Amino acid sequence: MTHNLSRLIDRAGAHATRLITDEDGMSTAEYAIGTIAAAAFGAILYTVITGDNIVSALTGIIGKALNTSVG
Repeated sequence: MTHNLSRLIDRAGAHATRLITDEDGMSTAEYAIGTIAAAAFGAILYTVITGDNIVSALTGIIGKALNTSVG
């Protein structure tokens, strides 16, 4: 029983090492996922920024900053 378990652990370790060190095609997939994530984030950010609440809040902040007297 212990021999079988030891052999199974060795095989799992070897398989994990192969997965970690084998980088064929990984960069393309990573770039694709990163590009999709960036596009999704950009779409969400655009939706938030162009929303009425954000525009009115930014306008209010800028107006308040311009009307503030220093002294």
